[in-house]
Amino acid sequence: MTDGLSRPIRIGRIDYTNVWPVVHHFDPAALKHPAEQVQEMPAVLNRKLREGEIDLAAISSFAYGDSSESYYLLPDLSVSALGRVQSILLFLKSPLEKVVNGKIALTTTSATSVNLLKIIMEKFYGGKPIYEDAEPSLEKMLQGADAALLIGDHAIRASWQNHGYRVLDLGEVWNLWTGHWMTFAVWAVRREAARRNPEAVRDIFEGLTVSKRMAYRDLEPIVSKAQSQIGGTREYWQGYFRNLYHGFGPEQQAGLKLYYQYAHELGLIDHEVNLTEWPVAVAGNFAEPQVRK
Repeated sequence: MTDGLSRPIRIGRIDYTNVWPVVHHFDPAALKHPAEQVQEMPAVLNRKLREGEIDLAAISSFAYGDSSESYYLLPDLSVSALGRVQSILLFLKSPLEKVVNGKIALTTTSATSVNLLKIIMEKFYGGKPIYEDAEPSLEKMLQGADAALLIGDHAIRASWQNHGYRVLDLGEVWNLWTGHWMTFAVWAVRREAARRNPEAVRDIFEGLTVSKRMAYRDLEPIVSKAQSQIGGTREYWQGYFRNLYHGFGPEQQAGLKLYYQYAHELGLIDHEVNLTEWPVAVAGNFAEPQVRK
């Protein structure tokens, strides 16, 4: 039992490859305070954190912005890219000129990517397409649409197929138009959970920080895991993981603030968003976590 709660703290986990460098070496059973891990798709974790069913999770950046008054950010943790991300992909059956005012089939698994697409289509290209939700199957999505958005491992697998479609990497498009980083996911904790259980949150934050550091020292375990579970070559996965960044410094924050500004201007978010990091971590009043041997 954790202080202030009648149950262990609940941690949401996305099992997409892009978060593996943060979570691969993270073991809830090794924490000092009891914790439960809940593994779900991003959209489900977004809802569970918002409704208080879980206490801390990696969530879509858009989901943080939508409920930012309820959350603290865990510092220096994100899924970001400067340019190509290779797993947020728009597959075009029709020419781009038609797509921007045509029909786009959307995966429903990530709010950040869906709203990034809307920003790109409407703010950058001046279009107004029709969006329809669909299950993440490329061929089925494109039966009645001009383009299809896939994310995560579905996007990666589809990018390996010899389908002949033009493919836009939304991270690359964002960077070409803005010059900024794009942050796709952040780690957030509900504010009441952080206030009532600071030691448990500190334990989790330190565990994630150590896990990230271990992964960055040696990418080979997650490269091998990706090859085994998803396929592809060692060279592909080495490039994929090296293209991602899992810190959250001033440059990544500037890019995310611009994303929120555009989302607000388009009415996708009905308020201005502040990035509020967990005050205990910002104060730095705990020991630097050590890498476990």
